[in-house]
Amino acid sequence: MDIVVCVKHVPETAEADIKIAGNMRTIEKTGLVFDINEWDDYGVEEAVRLKEKHGGTVTAITVGSGEADTTLRKCLARGADKGVRLTDTKFDDSDGFATAKILAASIKNLPFNVIIVGTQASDDGNTVVGPILAELLGVSYSTMVKKIEIDGQIARVKRELEGSLEEIVEVKLPAVLAVQTGINEPRYVSIMGIRKAMQKEIKVLGFSDLGLSENDVGEVGSWLKIGRLYVPPVGKQAEFLKGNPDEVAKRIAEIIKAKGLV
Repeated sequence: MDIVVCVKHVPETAEADIKIAGNMRTIEKTGLVFDINEWDDYGVEEAVRLKEKHGGTVTAITVGSGEADTTLRKCLARGADKGVRLTDTKFDDSDGFATAKILAASIKNLPFNVIIVGTQASDDGNTVVGPILAELLGVSYSTMVKKIEIDGQIARVKRELEGSLEEIVEVKLPAVLAVQTGINEPRYVSIMGIRKAMQKEIKVLGFSDLGLSENDVGEVGSWLKIGRLYVPPVGKQAEFLKGNPDEVAKRIAEIIKAKGLV
């Protein structure tokens, strides 16, 4: 079984002080720590588990600059066999649609039975790359996947739905599967695995290698264009009530009365 897993190199912003760059369309990346997108981390683990169970190969592929090699090396250390980086300045400002076109142009030349992507990206929140990639390649797809079982040419997947509901569907292979966090427990990357990963070659492809036109990629080839980024203004701050229970209860009553709720 040949598996392709798409990954993204993203900044960790949960506890960072985010600043808007001078162009007002991106964030200031200096000083930020970058790592593999959380959803893609689970995707890599699932791809390696499928390989271990059914045999075959795992190819990790990303769209990004040379800095994204650290994410690809992590994929290789975890068990991926090959790494491919799609890099070109013409790819700058590509939205999810343009990114899917870039990925599709490279993947269509690869053997694959399953393509695994993360359900979404933590930096921009996009959830469209997987479905669009499947449409461009003309294959089946399923999203919000929490479990994958391969039976011949069928993938039996469990999907997460709203309201804590789940459904089980059968998807004909080849297919794109967008996995959710919690589908597995990503394994620890050993020092030996890291050393072996450093010795593996990462294939780099550019715009001229993919057979795309300039109207397919970048801002021109995107559906969504960022006009301006800004940090939301600080709203009303919470009031912490201090004192003994009687004093706090009295203050709560005053606030409720002042708001006209009683």
